[in-house]
Amino acid sequence: EDLGWPEAGGAIGSIRTKHELSAPANAGLMAAIEKFLSPIKKACPLVSWADLIQMASVCAIEASGGPVIAMRYGRMDGIPLEKRKPNFGLPDALPPFGGPNPESPLAHLRYVFDKYGMSDKDIVALSGAHTLGRAFKERSGTVKEGSDGGTEYTQAGCPFLGASATPGGKSWTKNWRKFDNSYYTGLLAGKDGSGRDPNLLALPTDTVLHSSKKFRPHFELFARDQAAWFEAYTDAHQRLSELGSQFSPPEGLVLREDIWFY
Repeated sequence: EDLGWPEAGGAIGSIRTKHELSAPANAGLMAAIEKFLSPIKKACPLVSWADLIQMASVCAIEASGGPVIAMRYGRMDGIPLEKRKPNFGLPDALPPFGGPNPESPLAHLRYVFDKYGMSDKDIVALSGAHTLGRAFKERSGTVKEGSDGGTEYTQAGCPFLGASATPGGKSWTKNWRKFDNSYYTGLLAGKDGSGRDPNLLALPTDTVLHSSKKFRPHFELFARDQAAWFEAYTDAHQRLSELGSQFSPPEGLVLREDIWFY
């Protein structure tokens, strides 16, 4: 169903609204909007929220060792009049899953991403972004570790915390502040139920990427070839970042390389 802009949602900056920020899938994003992005928006009012959020994503990836993702800017901000129910097209973390089979993480991932024109390769590539960050009990609720605890890779005082002011939670990778292919190599170590580090998170939508014959070839490629993953991720990220967007001017804007800094 083509609802048109902005009712169809997408990269339109609407995630900053109370309705979307209060959804369980977005728990924890309030600080990102209010503490980190709002001061930039205030200093640069002509930059749309939609562009600012997308720019923050590619800056974070590059700054943490990931690929440089060329972006098209000029997205217009929009807020759908009809308030849709969570998860706003995002994947579920745990069953029952949305889609045709509430017990199948494979069917769920395809249900979520097929409508965006994403292939199996895109799904596996985008999932690798879990190499960054953590899940928290008081946010998504998918883990038992909260901000007052954590694992040996996330607890207060551990070297992997770096300059982060927020300890705790459970990460998918050991060095969860670095954008690399350790998401795949870590899951690969536990493919037969052994060798998986108990301090690391693996949701059903993570483990199915290797257990499924359809996803596995892409998963194993990315585990052994980080450059191949970077290339696939960059392509999928670029397309995902423009879904639902309306640009002004229509062709969008490309930043000059000689003024691109942060």
